Amino acid sequence: MKKTVGIIGAGIGGLTAAARLASEGHSVTVWERNAKAGGKMNEVVKNGYRFDTGPSLFTMPFVLEELFESCGRNYTDYLTLEPVDPLCRYNWQDGTTFDCSTDLQKTLGQISEFAPGDAEAYVRFLGYSADLYEKTAETFIMNPLQTVMDLRNLKKSDIFKIDAFPTVSTRVDKFFESPHLRQVFKRFATYNGSSPYLAPATINVIAYVELCLGGYYVKGGLYSISRALEKLCTELGVDIQYNVDIKTILTEDKKAVGVAFNSGETARADVIFSNSDATFTYTDLIEKGVLKKKQVNKISAIEPSCSGFVMMLGTDKKFDKLKHHNIFFSRDYEKEFSEIFHRKMLPEDPTIYVANTSATDTNHAPNGGSNLFILINAPYLTEKLGWDEARCKEYGDLIIHKLENFGLDGLSESIKVREHISPQDFYDTYRSNRGSIYGTSSNQQLSAFMRPRNKSPYIDNLYLVGGSTHPGGGIPLVMMSARHAVTIFNRQVDKS
Repeated sequence: MKKTVGIIGAGIGGLTAAARLASEGHSVTVWERNAKAGGKMNEVVKNGYRFDTGPSLFTMPFVLEELFESCGRNYTDYLTLEPVDPLCRYNWQDGTTFDCSTDLQKTLGQISEFAPGDAEAYVRFLGYSADLYEKTAETFIMNPLQTVMDLRNLKKSDIFKIDAFPTVSTRVDKFFESPHLRQVFKRFATYNGSSPYLAPATINVIAYVELCLGGYYVKGGLYSISRALEKLCTELGVDIQYNVDIKTILTEDKKAVGVAFNSGETARADVIFSNSDATFTYTDLIEKGVLKKKQVNKISAIEPSCSGFVMMLGTDKKFDKLKHHNIFFSRDYEKEFSEIFHRKMLPEDPTIYVANTSATDTNHAPNGGSNLFILINAPYLTEKLGWDEARCKEYGDLIIHKLENFGLDGLSESIKVREHISPQDFYDTYRSNRGSIYGTSSNQQLSAFMRPRNKSPYIDNLYLVGGSTHPGGGIPLVMMSARHAVTIFNRQVDKS
């Protein structure tokens, strides 16, 4: 039976769900409050400089391939993927530099120079991470986890082998002696906005995904994925409406039946998919009184991931020190994460991530210059820490100074374009929970597996997709959230 489906949000999750549903013959409308698709996967173009403002590395391309195939298309007709090598250049304040590669021999050759005693440990850690992937991928990542039936193929023995009890930091420290490699592998916890000193060691699976399955860049910029999904949806007959702000999800007898817009108009639908943050969906889009107070309190207590401070610098200079992806580590990693997650303050000595896509796409910066996307992990929004232009300018100046100390000589004098995105901007633009940028944190033992479900347990005919839901943040997992939601939806349709 074909349904009318309304989707709130044209982010990656919303567009993926829309394409799948439309390819199955359903009538699909997407409502997006902003002027273009992509959600947090967006772009800024100014004075000839181009920046991706969201994800900067793409992994697990087979997820993208499966989506397009399910819609009768070939993704290579829409996108060109290029492997990135080195995957990342890591820099420390003692002058050590490490170009990490999927080429194991290249990587081991470099490790033998700055941490020779840990070369064997590096190989063992990859094996350990691969084992985590084998035990978690099919059961937890590729599985809806909506009902007990979703666990029917789970090996009970694997539950105790996913390393959920020690933290990322504890497990990494047991493998490596080198403080440099310890920081490298603890960093992967930040991929879903968590602290390596709090998140379960299960998160170490991310190392396998990047270092063994590989990382990719999309020609033209990662925003090309948003464009490709938008094009796919349009070809399949999806009606995407922009600059449309949803006020409320309409319910009758705890069943979603449509939406009300801030304009005062309404639209009916058989089913609603929300690509808004799960917490925001429940606490702000569901009318007061529909959910029980206990349910609202439980949802409100979900810890968001960290947020981030973003600075985009267009320079008239090329920096030989920079590769495509670059990390400049802080001196005291544990102190940095304590400041972010416990003290809820901006780190005094932050780790700095710099994406320099002009190293791969020279047309992203004019006249041989550079387009530097700079990201600093920052606490989610609290009353303690406010954001305004003055704070952005002050903290941005600090970051520029630190990068110059790392060897980016002449950075400040070369800047022709400078833009900021603060945690407040992430909230105002995307309504993410307290300005978080990775959805829900994984700072508790089983929190990575207890994210909000893709079908609402509270409201019938309401489905949730995006980085705040199962299975998590990042492009492939967000796309998987949409796949899971549509799978569960189809089960419901088959029963009716």
